[in-house]
Amino acid sequence: MDRRIAPALLLSFALALPALAEEVTSFTLENGMDVVVIEDHRAPVAVNMVWYRIGAADEPAGKSGIAHFLEHLMFKGTDTLEPGEFSATVELNGGSDNAFTSQDYTGYFQRVAADRLDLMMEMEADRMTGLVLTDEVVLPERDVILEERNQRIENSAGALFGEQRRAAQYLNHPYGIPIIGWKHEIETLSGKDALDFYSEYYAPNNAILIVAGDVTPADVRVMAEEHFGPIAANPDLPERVRPTEPPQLAERRLSYSDPRVGQPYVRRSYLAPQRKAGSQEEAAALIYLSELLGGSSASSLLGQTLEFDEKTALYTTAMYDGVSLDATTFEVLVMPVPGRSLAEAEADMDRVIETFLTEGVDEASFERLKMQLRASEIFRKDSLQGLARAYGEALTSGLTVEDVQAWPEILQQVTPEDVEAAAARLFDKRKAVTGYLQETDMVMAEEVTQ
Repeated sequence: MDRRIAPALLLSFALALPALAEEVTSFTLENGMDVVVIEDHRAPVAVNMVWYRIGAADEPAGKSGIAHFLEHLMFKGTDTLEPGEFSATVELNGGSDNAFTSQDYTGYFQRVAADRLDLMMEMEADRMTGLVLTDEVVLPERDVILEERNQRIENSAGALFGEQRRAAQYLNHPYGIPIIGWKHEIETLSGKDALDFYSEYYAPNNAILIVAGDVTPADVRVMAEEHFGPIAANPDLPERVRPTEPPQLAERRLSYSDPRVGQPYVRRSYLAPQRKAGSQEEAAALIYLSELLGGSSASSLLGQTLEFDEKTALYTTAMYDGVSLDATTFEVLVMPVPGRSLAEAEADMDRVIETFLTEGVDEASFERLKMQLRASEIFRKDSLQGLARAYGEALTSGLTVEDVQAWPEILQQVTPEDVEAAAARLFDKRKAVTGYLQETDMVMAEEVTQ
């Protein structure tokens, strides 16, 4: 086969695959709880998820980490369940469960046999309003979170560097505060703080129930109305309003040194638009930009230029995830080979970006990527949990079911010109934070020498 026509043939094959939209039904209970049902009858399994439109970026000032803290405490028992009994019951019924906290949401899920779905809803409804907290369970769990922060953040130079970069990126918006919380504020969190947060935000009119698997909308509606329907809405639920970020007028730079750093690197983040309800085209173009610029090392412009052709970098990447309630970031990273300075690595980064802006999109690479994105959107349907999570993340971040279902086609409609225009709007250092992570602070060392 002529390699020059292979991308076009592969793309034709991908476009001939079945429609991507999954069978989704949505409705709202009388108390305001949204319900989404994703049918998949290939196996007698169901994923039950309850998502709350509340995350770390919605926390009261001075209480960073309370959303994540409450996530832990939700497993500590209710009037009807002893601490730990929730997960033990899931396991006893052959399932698995967990939870997660983000800037924009908190979610709880169970994966079980479909005939155990009713029990899962019963337990989730119970802990939506029946959580019981005492100092005997709250204080030890706070220690657990402090240790989690110690392991994940304090013991990682890269994680500490990331906290500093995000704090520099967002001067006013709470995305600059870590999800797990600042250590000195976690240490002051109390059971009352958790209960206040819980009573204000854990309500059916602030929640989304997502069920995926071997289920029918009619059966899910009956179970949801039985278990969640009797829970009263919170009439005083606050409107979800956050501080806005002022225009960034100048590039921000920082240098973080740590003796534990093995491989120094330069990482830059640009403020970037998120996927917006009814208007996802810019985000779709940025997905292509991240992959073309810094996706696979073997095929992206950064990888081909710096890792393979010039051999001046050990690793390069570009990252963008548009699922965010407010403005997000587009990031670029270059890890130079030993002996090459971070200043030189940054110059390499700038040069490759300028090359992209000047020369534009490589058509063959673009066609391959379009085919790959088409295929990945099809393959994602193989994971019940992943599919349910995609809807949960989107819906708690301001998108709609219709936006999620339109996304694969929007990705296919992106043109090289769209990507080039998005790149021209994005790459403005006045909206960027450039950070150096290194073993020693070379800038300071040079100043001392002088």
